[in-house]
Amino acid sequence: MFFWTAHLVSLQLPIAYCWASSCHRAASSQGFSLPGDFLLAGLFSLHADCLQVRHRPQVTSCDRPDSFNGHGYHLFQAMRFSVEEINNSTVLLPNITLGYELYDVCSESANVYATLRVLALQGTSHIEMQRDLHNCSSKVVALIGPDNTDHAVTAAALLGPFLIPLISYEASSVTLSAKRQYPSFLRTIPSDKHQVEVMVQLLQTFGWVWISLIGSYGDYGQLGVKALEELATPRGICIAFKDIVPFSAQVGDPKMQRIMHHLAQARTTVIVVFSNRHLARVFFRSVVLAGLTGKVWIASEDWAISTHITNVPGIQGIGTVLGVTIQQRSVPGLREFEESYVRAGTGAPRACPEGSWCSANQLCRECHGFTTYRMPTLGAFSMSAAYNVYQAVYAVAHGLHQLLGCASETCSRGPVYPWQLLQQIYKVDFLLHKDTVAFDDNGDPLGYYNIIAWGWNGPEWAFEVIGSASLSPVHLDINKTKIQWHGNSSQVPMSVCTRDCLEGHHRVVLGSHHCCFECMPCDPGTFLNKSDLHLCQPCGKEEWAPEGSASCFSRTVEFLAWCEPISLVLLAANTLLLLLLVGTAGLFACHLHTPVVRSAGGRLCFLMLGSLAMGSCSFYSFFGEPTVPACLLRQPLFSLGFAIFLSCLTIRSFQLVLIFKFSTKVPTFYHTWAQNHGAGLFVIVSSAVHLLICLMWLTVWTPVPTREYQRFPHLVILECTEINSVGFLLAFTHNTLLSISTFACSYLGKELPENYNEAKCVTFSLLLNFVSWIAFFTMSSIYQGSYLPAVNVLVGLTTLSGSFSGYFLPKCYVILCRPELNNTEHFQASIQEYTRRSGST
Repeated sequence: MFFWTAHLVSLQLPIAYCWASSCHRAASSQGFSLPGDFLLAGLFSLHADCLQVRHRPQVTSCDRPDSFNGHGYHLFQAMRFSVEEINNSTVLLPNITLGYELYDVCSESANVYATLRVLALQGTSHIEMQRDLHNCSSKVVALIGPDNTDHAVTAAALLGPFLIPLISYEASSVTLSAKRQYPSFLRTIPSDKHQVEVMVQLLQTFGWVWISLIGSYGDYGQLGVKALEELATPRGICIAFKDIVPFSAQVGDPKMQRIMHHLAQARTTVIVVFSNRHLARVFFRSVVLAGLTGKVWIASEDWAISTHITNVPGIQGIGTVLGVTIQQRSVPGLREFEESYVRAGTGAPRACPEGSWCSANQLCRECHGFTTYRMPTLGAFSMSAAYNVYQAVYAVAHGLHQLLGCASETCSRGPVYPWQLLQQIYKVDFLLHKDTVAFDDNGDPLGYYNIIAWGWNGPEWAFEVIGSASLSPVHLDINKTKIQWHGNSSQVPMSVCTRDCLEGHHRVVLGSHHCCFECMPCDPGTFLNKSDLHLCQPCGKEEWAPEGSASCFSRTVEFLAWCEPISLVLLAANTLLLLLLVGTAGLFACHLHTPVVRSAGGRLCFLMLGSLAMGSCSFYSFFGEPTVPACLLRQPLFSLGFAIFLSCLTIRSFQLVLIFKFSTKVPTFYHTWAQNHGAGLFVIVSSAVHLLICLMWLTVWTPVPTREYQRFPHLVILECTEINSVGFLLAFTHNTLLSISTFACSYLGKELPENYNEAKCVTFSLLLNFVSWIAFFTMSSIYQGSYLPAVNVLVGLTTLSGSFSGYFLPKCYVILCRPELNNTEHFQASIQEYTRRSGST
């Protein structure tokens, strides 16, 4: 396939070459050619392009009035100087001389002509393709140039089939790194791939995420804009406006006015201009005309330090200019070489020698009109580009040095084929004025960038290096203190669509740009992770966060501790109750056979006091961190103890009513009840029923320690799972029924003898019980904190204290304070009085 492609090219190129050159002879200027053992070709823009419509592919006449390009002139001289320096060297190519053919590529047509002229056979207008490229030779062994991507793409495509090395000094487009398309292309300027990465990192360094992007027509600007957009967008940088300056742009034309209008409307402080210097000049003249000031301009390498831009009238008022440039280097002796060229270059251009070929783009009349006092200024931008030319020539020389076997101080003079030299150039690795010259697999150099800032001292312009950028990988090192922002401010200008949200506020994107957003606080229990500013993430189970939080906090674990003041008060009250219960049991034991104790139930009182003590002991399990034994004993033990007490109290009240009111009316029932120990049987059955309820509660709805997270966002409540269980409700229901039964029996006995009438005290204690538990359930419905167990203990203490006070305290009072009432005569008199009243009724 490659052979047939090459064959077709061989048929077409002679026709195109002859058409382009019109097959004529012309005058040439001194210094465009130099004979030598091996020839190099150089492509330089000594004149600006002639922007006009062409109807046929004829070569542009470069040498036109007012079109001289001083920058290209310096590069032209840099190549001449490099070849002369190498020829004078005794170390590099010792017995070999290099020659050159230099061409002015002021336009695309001139560039095509120069490339075809290089490929033509010596003294003819024919280009031949050999069947075997290994034996294909040309009159030049390598080309240096051209200066921009558009020209370089054309030249590289034409030279690729011949594998003639083409080393560009200014074409930086990433497209040229494609070796399948441009196999013989190399360069001494870093690829735009790295430049784009440096620009994006520069934007990130200063926090500029809302930018405008301007490119120039052509591969350099359009591909640069595309690459920058593709790299910047995933990194959070939004492009509010982008456009391309057309090739035919003129200052003040409708297209430029429209671009200026959109830039003003975009509200971006930072504008990246990825443009060649020619269209950048048109653009900035339009900027000055539109009065677009107070901006930060990011300059691409092609115009960052070009005097072509800094000479625009009024440019110093546009704002701050930061730029990316190749590392600043100088070619020692170049300035003196140019001066000697001016001194030696006298006379008009000479005519083309008979039998040789000269071209219309080997002519520069202005080059011979200079004096040592009036010649193009060799500025920093041109000097850096000249160094790239210098490197390119030396790279070819070192490749030849290796190919010709010059290590033995004598070079062979065998034939040199382009593909052989191309291989050797890829392998070069040498020091040139302390700088390493080498190429990677894509033909790109291993270089550095500088970050510069423009500075103005009145009308005088200068730039300052504020940082550097190493490549592979790209890393920036910037000294921000060196930058003087526009308005003499030391504050970095902001370029954002929306200012950053406060901590704990997430972004809600408005419109199509993620840089434009509304700030909303994170909900309670969530926090804003800095890795994702658009989404609030939930805190962990053991953490909490208030509304609008940037982090989570550990929850406080709470339970009713032993050492808290309220715990100490309740523990003291409970201990006092236990002492009273024990004291009462001892008092009743000492007066067991007295009428007061016997009327209170006799030995049954000890069961009642023991059940109250059982309930009181359960309160100790409410304090401290809940454990499994504590949860198992807490509510069931209290409920069972209180159920036994209520069962005894109920049957005691029922027996008094039965003895005094129904023994004579239903004697059969009374005798059956008495003979079968109905009172004891009721207490046993009632207590057994409640015990079964508690066992079922512990088995089916087992109270266990749990950590409660829902009630309070910042707390973890340690508690037992019991309050809302079915077992608790069943046990509470049974105690409620017993309480109602006790109340009913006590109320029926309200007319009994005074010594046996317990209705008032029992009614009071039961009412206190009801009120306490109603208050507890009301409290638990509105408060679920760590003090709920304390409320539970308080309610239980109130219930037990009320029950003890209502039933036992009056009897203790009689035993201790009114012993005269604790005798048989007093009780018999009371019974007789009740009998008399009942009989009269």
